[in-house]
This record gives sequence, C-alpha cells and structure tokens, in this order.
Amino acid sequence: MAASMTRGTRAPRRPGDLSGEGTQGLPNLSLEPKQLPELIRMKRDGGRLSEADIRGFVAAVVNGSAQGTQIGAMLMAIRLRGMDLEETSVLTQALAQSGQQLEWPEAWHQQLVDKHSTGGVGDKVSLVLAPALAACGCKVPMISGRGLGHTGGTLDKLESIPGFNVIQSPEQMQVLLEQAGCCIVGQSEQLVPADGILYAARDVTATVDSLPLITASILSKKVVEGLSALVIDVKFGGAAVFPNQEQARELARTLVGVGADLGLRVAAALTAMDKPLGRCVGNALEVEEALLCMDGAGPSDLRDLVTRLGGALLWLSGHAATQAQGAARVAAALDDGSALGRFELMLAAQGVDPSLARALCSGSPAQRRQLLPRAREQEELLAPADGPLPAGTVELVRALPLAQVLHELGAGRSRAGEPLRLGVGAELLVDVGQKLSRGTPWLRVHLDGPPLSGLQRRALQHALVLSDRAPFTAPSPFAELVLPPQQ
Repeated sequence: MAASMTRGTRAPRRPGDLSGEGTQGLPNLSLEPKQLPELIRMKRDGGRLSEADIRGFVAAVVNGSAQGTQIGAMLMAIRLRGMDLEETSVLTQALAQSGQQLEWPEAWHQQLVDKHSTGGVGDKVSLVLAPALAACGCKVPMISGRGLGHTGGTLDKLESIPGFNVIQSPEQMQVLLEQAGCCIVGQSEQLVPADGILYAARDVTATVDSLPLITASILSKKVVEGLSALVIDVKFGGAAVFPNQEQARELARTLVGVGADLGLRVAAALTAMDKPLGRCVGNALEVEEALLCMDGAGPSDLRDLVTRLGGALLWLSGHAATQAQGAARVAAALDDGSALGRFELMLAAQGVDPSLARALCSGSPAQRRQLLPRAREQEELLAPADGPLPAGTVELVRALPLAQVLHELGAGRSRAGEPLRLGVGAELLVDVGQKLSRGTPWLRVHLDGPPLSGLQRRALQHALVLSDRAPFTAPSPFAELVLPPQQ
C-alpha cells in the first residue's frame, strides 16, 4: 500500500474552483525531457514533489513531451513511495485543470450531487440512484466509465439500450440536467484529458491499486463537475480491488481527506463485494434488474444500497435533515414511480427512441426482455447432488469466478475498445441464506457461443458455497460510512 497521508496546510477551495492557474487552469510550465528523470528519481527515492513538480509532470503528460516509459516510471514510483495529502491534492487539481471546467447556473449549486463506485460485480446502483436523486430534486451530472477486466461498466450497461448515447458535450449535459435532472455520460477529451492518459497507463503498469493515483483519478473527474456533495462506494472483498475492509477504509479516508482539502464534501461508503450485488450480472440483464428496482421491487441488497447511498447524499447536500430521512425519500422515489419517470426522461434525452423508453419503463419484465439484447442460449447449473445431507444452506455465491467466466463468454473486455456481447450474463436463482436442495437449479447462464466448457462449469460450481447451518438472513453489503471532518 502507498504511504500514509498527512494533512497539508492549504486553505480549502470552493468546489470546482480551479481559477488562478493559467490556460484551462494549468500553468505555463513545460519540462525539458532531462528534467523528467530527475523528478522520477526524486519520487523513487522517497522524496516529496513540490506543486511545481507535479503540475509540470501533468503538463508534460498532456502536451506529449513525457514519453510513455517516463509516465510508467513515475506512476510506479508513486505506487511504491506514496504521496502525502497535499501532493495528492495538487495532483488531483492538476488533472482536473487539464481540460474544460463544467459550469452550471448558480441556482444549481446546492443541488449538484454525484456518486462513484470503485467497481464490482452486478453493481447497477448508478442506473437506479441517478434518476432517484433527480426525483428528489437533485441535479446529477454523472461521468461514468466502461468495464475492464471482471468488473462491469455503467456505460456498457446503458449502451445495451438501443440508441443510448453516452457521448455528450458539456453544453449538452446542461440541457440533459434541465430536462431530466440527471445524465450518465462518458469521459470526453474535453474533460480531464490527463486522467484519461494516466488511467490507461495505470492499467498496463500494475499501478491500479495506488491510493494517491486512485484518489486523484476519481476526484479530478468530480472536481470539474462543481458538486455540492459526493458519495463514493469503496468496495472490499473477493471481487474488489481491496480484499479487506481495513485497506478499503484507508482509501476511503484518503478520498474524504483530499475532498475536504479541495472544498468538496465527500463521504465514502465501505461495501462488501464478495457476492454479486443483486441477482443479475451482465449488461442487458443488469438494466432489467435496475428497472425492477425502480418498480419498487427487485433484490433487497440492491435496494438497500441505493437507499443508503442516496440518503447519505441527500443529507450531505442539505436536502434531508438526517441520513434516515434521506433514505426514506429515495425509497419513496422508487416506490411511487418518480425515479422511473426520471429514468425514462434521461433515456429519451440521451438518444433512445421515446416509444422504446416508454415501453421499457412501463412494460413487464418479460416485455422488457424482448426489447433488450438477448443471448442465443441459456444453460442452468444444478446444485451438487453429492453430499451428506439432501439440502444445504447457501453460504455464499462467490462473485469473482462468476465474473471471470462471464468475461470469457464476452460480457467483459480485456482491452479498451473491445466489443461486448451485451446479452451475455447470468441470473442467480438462489439467495444467500436460503435452503437449497441438492440437484436443483441455482444459476442460469445466458451465452451466445458454444456450451459451457468443463473448466467453466467447474469454476461456476466453485462459486457456490453450501453449509449445513440453518437458513439465515443475508447481511446488508453496506458496512461503514466515512464522513468528512465537519460532519
């Protein structure tokens, strides 16, 4: 793990205040190539980079004078030696200032909120939470990402809806917020281009798990949104970047601390990612389940996480007196149809044919399945027939092997830009804690290609963990909320 963070002495900035730093916020600093090795060596040897050092490095990344090998070397030096809080804050600001700043009407200032997740399996929270928050009076300019590796991407899920367009200019984003109250878009070249370059380099240099780099990447995209409040869902467990809650808590505290240093109210939720969230994994299947949640139904763990994260955001932004009141308002938006109505408005505003948006948001689950991409085949897996007892209790469904097999089947990508099989996925036919008779179906796999191989079947069966204890109620994935100092 990276070195621990210590608070810097800079005065906090107003959220989104990137002024006073030259063109597009970046100073006119240019590094000669001979200076880059000195900066790399300084951080490699445990030194502290000054504000000018960090801003110069980011400027060199953006203008192309930094070679790919130099970028990779600096990222590894940061990964091994860490950054203190002030260094991380400066890096976050420099990344944010590398592109265009989003500007909104002054009247929206207290309404602007967002949520970010570090990535999980079956995590379709953003699809539900953005329209639910809009139904509660917020403006949600959500900049999301694509899936890479075993975790799914919000943009890929939305693109399984025919016509949905994730590419929107800042001007178009404002129109979307006026019309629907929320939008979910991709990171464009106009917004935080330096982060796009470093993000791609981190993925191929084994520096994905660096606390300062994760923090700067997440918060730089949020700083440009000019938010009033932000909640970050930090996953931990077998299918998360961080395997245990202690490591996740370190990242959470870093995100909250740097956010406070930048004048942004950030809370970080620690949530378990050992089993999939909800019952569906895969792009189109997760859209179906998100719609079910916005019907006021669907899996309890998904609804619980949506309402808790939303409640925290409404409280942080001053829209609710307590987290519990905020959670109740989000739950009401799911139950009374107002979240679903905002989702329909967002779909139509982002390119979906209005008649299709209406059919998706008003149809039955069976009708919705006909409107979204479907895999050609389905296979069901049965609970193992051998065992000392005729039935067992579902102790766990491991998310990681399930996601890895679906990735092999085309639901995920190994390289940026790879096409996806949007209908490929899996439905859990059981809940953690329930009794399961041996030899009965527990998983339905949706696939396009040849039947599951023996290796894939064994991997999936390994995901199912049975015990002989009595049935139980599965705990909420929500474990802890790390709050900013003033809260």
